[in-house]
Amino acid sequence: MWKIRIIAFIILACGIGVGYFDYRSQVVPDSVFPFNLGLDLSGGAHLVYGADVSSISNSEIAESMGALRDVIERRVNLFGVSEPIVQVEQAGVFSSAEDKNTYRLIVELPGVTDINSAIQMIGATPTLEFKKERPKEEIEAFKVALENFQKAQEAGESIVPPQVLIDGPYDDTGLTGRFLERARLEFDQTTNEPIVSLKFNKEGSDLFASITKENVGKILAIYLDGTPISEPVVRQEITGGEAQISGSFTPAEAKTLVGRLNSGALPIDKLELLSTQTVGPSLGGKALSRGIMAGIWGIVVVAGFLIAWYRLPGFFAVIALGIYIAIVLALFKLIPVTLTAAGVAGFILSMGMAVDANILIFERMKEEMKAGNDLVRSVEDGFSRAWLSIRDGNLSSIISAVILFWFGTSLVKGFALTLGIGIMASMFSAIVITRTFLLAVAVGNNSRFVRFLFGSGFLK
Repeated sequence: MWKIRIIAFIILACGIGVGYFDYRSQVVPDSVFPFNLGLDLSGGAHLVYGADVSSISNSEIAESMGALRDVIERRVNLFGVSEPIVQVEQAGVFSSAEDKNTYRLIVELPGVTDINSAIQMIGATPTLEFKKERPKEEIEAFKVALENFQKAQEAGESIVPPQVLIDGPYDDTGLTGRFLERARLEFDQTTNEPIVSLKFNKEGSDLFASITKENVGKILAIYLDGTPISEPVVRQEITGGEAQISGSFTPAEAKTLVGRLNSGALPIDKLELLSTQTVGPSLGGKALSRGIMAGIWGIVVVAGFLIAWYRLPGFFAVIALGIYIAIVLALFKLIPVTLTAAGVAGFILSMGMAVDANILIFERMKEEMKAGNDLVRSVEDGFSRAWLSIRDGNLSSIISAVILFWFGTSLVKGFALTLGIGIMASMFSAIVITRTFLLAVAVGNNSRFVRFLFGSGFLK
């Protein structure tokens, strides 16, 4: 008996400690474990981009959109945005033929309420192109046109640039950032000079080998958004899809070039901003405060019902419920879980399911006490016989939560995740915590007073 009471005291102390951790980690400025609030609770920017995949084969669309999502996530993460959400959405079944070639990329940036700032974080869609030298006569014509155009500008004349000047000294090769897997900064093992390493995908490797074979000794210019960022000379045919750009780089210049190359290595040809939406911090704060008030009122009402109807077991169930809440909130901080309004709803729903398990146990205890068993036997049998119902009910709910998380959107996933975590914690709360507390105070007799304390409803 004393062993059970010591265990109950340890559980109570641990529950208080976890609750203190929840409190301190939230009120201390710049805490390592704050609650991560979603867009609808903290406010922020919601951007929808349309990605044109008409030039990509059906077998490569999923891979290309996944790569696009990864690129955008890396860009956003560089700015330290808390828990950004980037997800891909396909056109619906009843969409037009044109819309079916457009996938949507949804970007949610909690805490970023300036739309212009959010757009700048993601950046305009960079177009990365590899261009070869034009024939010598065209280059000479370009130089002459450029010289004449500059002289006209200096003289204050207003003239339209000729087509040869618009075309530039380089011609398209068909090799774009869509074929570039990554760029990386490396250092030459002999000279220790910085080198920019490029790696192309399979299709890009074949195209790059053909281009370099035809342009040995010539410049293969790299353009980003129509502006040349590097003009390396092809020394030999390059096969295998890997190349190096070397020269008189400083590490900072090489790093900048790598960043530009990777930013332009988007696996689609066109990314267009379709819509923007801002959720103000006041609106998000209002939603959060309402969610907290709903949770508090739910706890108060449930606690009042448990104590009024189930008396001492109900009181212990309320303590177990408090420990359960502390554990779940700590898990939300440590995992961490991005809390949305739907996630808060899932958490509140899981609290009701935690109470449901206790009610099943208490009703079974009442039946055992009616049968004349003493309190200790009634507690043990009540828990063991209610376990199967609790297990089956919670297992079906966990399966539903897993399915919702697997197939749902970000909003549904938040609900499913908090619900699933809450259900698993509630089983521990009912089966371990409440049971330990009841056994710690259970006595071997079945007096009228004991029956009243451990009874329920109108049981005398």
